[in-house]
Amino acid sequence: MRIARFNAGDSEGWGFVCGERVCPVTDGTDLMDVLDDREALAGLYEAASPEYSLPEVRLLAPVPNPPQFLGIGLNYRLHAAETGAAIPESPICFPFFNSSIINPGDPIRLPPFTDKVDWEVELAVVIGKEACCVSEEDAVDHIAGYTIVNDVSARDIQLSEGQWSRAKSFDTFKPMGPWIVTADELGAAGDLDVKLWVNGEIKQDGETSDLIFNVPQLVSHMSQHLTLGVGAVISTGTPSGVGMARKPPEYLRAGDEVTLGVEGIGRLSNPVEAACC
Repeated sequence: MRIARFNAGDSEGWGFVCGERVCPVTDGTDLMDVLDDREALAGLYEAASPEYSLPEVRLLAPVPNPPQFLGIGLNYRLHAAETGAAIPESPICFPFFNSSIINPGDPIRLPPFTDKVDWEVELAVVIGKEACCVSEEDAVDHIAGYTIVNDVSARDIQLSEGQWSRAKSFDTFKPMGPWIVTADELGAAGDLDVKLWVNGEIKQDGETSDLIFNVPQLVSHMSQHLTLGVGAVISTGTPSGVGMARKPPEYLRAGDEVTLGVEGIGRLSNPVEAACC
């Protein structure tokens, strides 16, 4: 199943994407109330009827206010190598601010105080069942599905501070979407192509088999330290090909268009523009 949040005219809702049609849920059910109930989701899916074509709706970030929004650093072997970093012995985790989340198609705005804003395509895990001290073997049972996150990062600020959260959480720095694909379709997401293009030119071309810590390991590890709530999002890291590591380095500029793709999920695109303040 593909679960989407969307605007249609003056109304906001959620539902299912069936091919090129959108089937809204109209009985007042809140997505977060059923995200942990696969049987209820299946029933809503069977009952929903196509009402819109995809071009008729504006897709929204599928999880706009996660109880936890976590990033994982240096989690692809080839990405660690391109930055000259050692392979981490345990996941490098840091929080993002929910205020940085934007919808598919919304502009990434470049702050005036940095000219080194980079891209990072990431597979993101959406928790569907509260997870506390879960094992790797049981981790997939706690996953509702997957979406895509662009971990936009101001590299100069990231590298000048002892933590990464601020440089990765400026307004508009976390495009998310286009929808959630449920875990029954992607399982543990262990061998998916992960790509990113800037203005149609491919910059990142990796696969989740290169992850240092795979999805079950990440969910289990994080659940030992905090209870992951329903709707929590873990952005699992980025493959090689980031702008900072290119020779010479490349960074986003106003007028660019960034497109991310993850096999089995789809594509997420956002324009880039200068911030107004």
